[in-house]
Amino acid sequence: MSTKRWLAIVFAAGLFLISSAVTMFTTVFSTSWDELFQSENVFHENVISQGTGNGKIVVVHLNGVIESGYDTASIFQTAGYNHRNFLDQLDAAANDSNVRGIIVRVNTPGGGVVESSEIYDKIVEIQEEYRKDVYISMGSMAASGGYYIAAPAKKIFANPQTMTGSIGVIMQSINIAELADEFGVSVEVIKSGPYKDIMSSTREMTEDERMIMQEMIDESYEQFVDIIEEGRELSRAEVYNLADGRIFTGRQALEAGLIDGLGHLQDVYEILMEDLGYGDLTVVEYESSLGFASLFSLSVQKLFAREADIFNLSNWLQQNHGPRMMYLYTG
Repeated sequence: MSTKRWLAIVFAAGLFLISSAVTMFTTVFSTSWDELFQSENVFHENVISQGTGNGKIVVVHLNGVIESGYDTASIFQTAGYNHRNFLDQLDAAANDSNVRGIIVRVNTPGGGVVESSEIYDKIVEIQEEYRKDVYISMGSMAASGGYYIAAPAKKIFANPQTMTGSIGVIMQSINIAELADEFGVSVEVIKSGPYKDIMSSTREMTEDERMIMQEMIDESYEQFVDIIEEGRELSRAEVYNLADGRIFTGRQALEAGLIDGLGHLQDVYEILMEDLGYGDLTVVEYESSLGFASLFSLSVQKLFAREADIFNLSNWLQQNHGPRMMYLYTG
């Protein structure tokens, strides 16, 4: 083993020992040092605009594909969307008595049907139970699941060039049956029922199987139509006319009635501030803190770059081993 690799192992072990010692010390003495060595799921407030009024507006960022596969941190894991963390941020804003309104800044092509539904339910809960308005500020993309979670908000804004829409559901799989035949690869399957290996990548789908999957897709699609019909106060016929999977620019979405206005993030919080009527409010954004866990992870990733690539590929394969329904723009 090279000297560099030995030094890397010693360094990582040293960080681990220091982390363990700090954790034990803070547990025993209950000091406030936990803020210095906080975990990935802890976040703090960053002031965007300092106001003079009583209260604040919180901006919560949704960046990346909406999925829950990477909620458990790993030392080899790179930063990305964290579903649990995002829901926790919404909860924190809802429970903070100083928060007058919430803006969700959306930059996503969409994602999982279940995860999108959980965010949708959380936004509805905040507005109905906590009586706090939620506004949406769309960034470069807020498509499919990104629009799904925006639909219940009181107001939606986008940049004129935002890509949004893509209303619909998709499920994909790769069929390698012909390739396997060409190389003489056979797959033996023992199953408890005729549909247990539905959408298998090693054989063609039957018509019965296609009908079963289409029924599932149609059910999720109708749910998507429901939330737009309710949230945007459009007729069902109007929604069906828009919900064919096409994407819209922000300007086209405004003309179609899918959003309420055009503007950047600053425009949105100024509009929300005026609508709330509490005067000049402070605007803050929630940011994930770069605590000890993050620093440790970054150090290990740099030292073991090749191993990290292999781990992330393996983790991706585990999380994506089977097809699933997605509110996702794949263009």
